Parts: sequence; C-alpha cells; structure tokens
Amino acid sequence: MNPLAAQLNRNIQAGNEHVYEMLSLLGKEIYFPKEGILSQSAEAGKLAKKYNATIGIATEGSGPMHLEVIQEKLSAYSPKDLYPYAPPAGKPELRSVWREKMLKENPSLAGKSYGLPVVTNALTHGLSIVADLFTDEGDAVIYPDKNWENYELTFGIRRHGRLVNFPLFTEDQRFNSEGLREALLAQKEYGKAIVVLNFPNNPTGYTPGIEEGKAIVAAIQEAAEAGINVVVVTDDAYFGLFFEDSLHESLFGQLAGLHPRILPVKIDGATKEEFVWGFRVGFITFASEHQDVLSALEQKTLGIIRATISSGPHPSQTFVLDALKSPDFEQQKEEKFQIMKGRANKVKALLDSGKYGDVWSYYPFNSGYFMCLKLNGLSAEQLRTHLLEQYGVGTIALGEHDLRIAFSCIEEEYLEDLYDIVYRGVQDLLNA
Repeated sequence: MNPLAAQLNRNIQAGNEHVYEMLSLLGKEIYFPKEGILSQSAEAGKLAKKYNATIGIATEGSGPMHLEVIQEKLSAYSPKDLYPYAPPAGKPELRSVWREKMLKENPSLAGKSYGLPVVTNALTHGLSIVADLFTDEGDAVIYPDKNWENYELTFGIRRHGRLVNFPLFTEDQRFNSEGLREALLAQKEYGKAIVVLNFPNNPTGYTPGIEEGKAIVAAIQEAAEAGINVVVVTDDAYFGLFFEDSLHESLFGQLAGLHPRILPVKIDGATKEEFVWGFRVGFITFASEHQDVLSALEQKTLGIIRATISSGPHPSQTFVLDALKSPDFEQQKEEKFQIMKGRANKVKALLDSGKYGDVWSYYPFNSGYFMCLKLNGLSAEQLRTHLLEQYGVGTIALGEHDLRIAFSCIEEEYLEDLYDIVYRGVQDLLNA
C-alpha cells in the first residue's frame, strides 16, 4: 500500500475506527498524490516568478491561450476563470460559498462538524465516489423500492453491492421508516450498510414530514447502537423544491454527529437546484466530529477524482459561483420556485377533482419534479407505449403499474390537456 494511503488510513483510525471499517478496499488504497505533477505545479505557481514550465496548458501573454471565436461568446468572464484546469477539489471560493449556502438553508447544521464541499461532476459523480470509497462486493446498499434506476448501476453493477429494497410507503401512504429499520437491522451479522436517502424522491416527488424524518433518523441510530456501521448518503438532487408542509432541510443536519458508527455524506449540487442541468456542478460533503477524519476523506475523494476525471469543468464552476454571488440570485430562484409549485398544485387539483374516475390512484407528492400514477389493473408499459405512439405523449413506466409524469417540463396551462390525454389512453386500452 502506498505510504500516503496508509497514513490517511491511520488518521481515520485514530479519529474514528468505525469510519475506517466502512471503507472499501479501494477506499483504503486510494490517496491523492502529494508528490508529482500537481504538487510540483502548485509549488511552481507560488515560487516560479521568472518562468513556469510545469503545467499542461498553453499560455499567451499573461493568460491562458484561447480562441477568439469562443471568448467572444464568453466575454463577460476573464479567460483565467474559464480555460485553465480547475483544482481537483473545485474552485476554492465556490466551495466556501456553497458551504455558506448549505448552512443558511439547513439551520440544523449550526454547530455541527462537517467538511468543505468538494466539487463533483454533478450528483451522479458524487454518488459514484461514495460507491467507490465505501462499497465492496456483497455490502448491503439500502434504499426504497421506488428509486432512481442509476443506483443499481452505481452501487450494484459497478461495485457489486448487495441491493436491499424496502417499500417506500406504508399502507397509509407515509414513509416506511419501519421498513428501513428492518432492512438495516437485518445487516447486523455483516456489521455494515450503506443507506441512500433521496428527498424529494425520484420518481414519486415525495418528501417526508418532520415526524417521519425523526423516525428515519431513529431507525439509523438504532442500527448504529446495534453495532452496525452505517454510511448514510443524502441524495439531495432536488433540494429546495418543497411545496407543502414537509421537511425543508436535508437529514444530513440531523445525522451529523449523531453516533460514531454513522457517517453522513451529503450529495447535492447546482444541477437542479439552480436549473443548470448541463453545467454538471455538484458537491460531496462529509460530516465527522474529527477534523483528521474529514481531511483524510477529502484526500481520498480527491484521489478518486484524480484517477477518474482529474478535475471538473472550470467554466461552469465560474458561472455557478457568479450566479450565487449575484444580488438577483434569490429573487430569480424564487420566481422559478413559484412556477414549479404552481405546476405541482395544478396537478394535485386535477387528480383530486374526480374527473378521471377510479382508473388510477397516485402516490403522495409534495416536492421535486415528478409524480407517479398507480394504474388500476393496467400495464404501465402498455400505456406508455400507447401514449407515445398514438398521442405523441412521453411518460416513464416504472414497474408493472406505476407511470411517472414530470410536471417540471410541462407549462401549467397544458397540464390538464396532458392528464386528459393520459386518461384517454387508459380508456382506449380498457375498451380495446
């Protein structure tokens, strides 16, 4: 094992032996090189006052070489904030500003010990880092039966984790914290589990209420007290899009510092929060009571980044940072929030109007981009195909009877027409 990796492992063990036990084999072996091109370039950047011939970019004059056909489209920004490589951890100011934003929007983080967010190539990359650091073959990865299908690829196919699902909802349509608890306690003989919490949930658009949140945290704490090391990942992709009386904070805050056997990891980003899907700017943040643990986990995260993408895109980090610092940011974001809330409320009013009879019910939704219909005795895939081929309407079939509809991408004035068409499609198939 590389001496740098061994030292990071010792630092983690000294701070929290349980976190060391959570690491995968790759997680134990990975490190960020302290000697090499990056470190020598960084040293030269500070001391090479005459000539700096270390970094793999081309320069011209006093700045990075660039093409005018590109720069003329981006003239509001300095070339130095666009063309050079961003640091592997991301632009330092962006990391600090995002941390301030996290604290402002999650008051439960006040007084808690957590690291500086590391920039990722959006949220999927952050989840992939978690999988690499903590998932070995056979490790239990626990998340609800209604989920984003990429979890299977990220934790199951790539890392050979053992996927454990539990029903998302109870019979009274609440979050199934007892199902989570049972799935966790079933891992006692293994001593380890990775839990993925995704609120607002994709595909249902559901965020638990305050009491449900407490029950989720209690279930995780009970597992830790039973001797199970739990990596808890809060996938906060749609954070902030809370339209009703639900949790309005990430559970990351309640989990931070809760128990030595619990390692909270927050995955979030500008992708959906700031409506910049193609910018691919996300963040990964760890919580621990021990600074040495936080520093070592950051170094291992940088090792994963260095070994995969090297660093994230610089221009989009600059764009996001500039937006976050703008005096108009909050007002413009609120305007978009109200549009999304109006669409969600319109859908709920339509579904509760009675005009569609009893051909479907719907899962609770109060946040995010989506909602799911539960079709009564009808194949979701059959309806999806029929709607696409006969009406030119695209939806997503999930499982046997669930149909996901993204109200996020339909103007409010067209929502009734959309659901009328879906209803017509159901009638077509029932009367065929």
